[in-house]
Amino acid sequence: MPQFTTKRRVRHPAEQMFDLVADVGKYPEFVPLCRALEIKSRTTRSDGAEVLVADMTVAYKVIRETFTSRVTLDKPDLKILVEYLNGPFSRMQNRWVFHGAGDDACEVEFFIDYEFKSRMLAMLMGAMFDAAFRRFSVAFEKRADEIYGRRRA
Repeated sequence: MPQFTTKRRVRHPAEQMFDLVADVGKYPEFVPLCRALEIKSRTTRSDGAEVLVADMTVAYKVIRETFTSRVTLDKPDLKILVEYLNGPFSRMQNRWVFHGAGDDACEVEFFIDYEFKSRMLAMLMGAMFDAAFRRFSVAFEKRADEIYGRRRA
């Protein structure tokens, strides 16, 4: 039952980092292993949170898998929750939480818990997923620097 969690302080405000992570349609441009992402639906709850249903295709060498998730974008609380709906996992959930750390910085907390349905797929993709998750925070920070400009320490 693989899990991965990380906290990383970045030199961008929490609201900017939330917006960057919430822009899931851009993931194929910079997220490790992500080859395609299609937003199937988008609704707004009564509390103001936006809820997306999206298909993400991940690939490594000859392996290509697509899965469907519900993504809850809770901007007032600076949280993003991703819940697995369909695909190659028996379960998958991840969340992002953005904690302000002054005007020009924040702490980004990322957590994922997943398990593949197939033992064979787990053997083939497991190590690659683990490596990709370890690079996620760096990929998002680099993307923030590209979009918002690199901030000095």
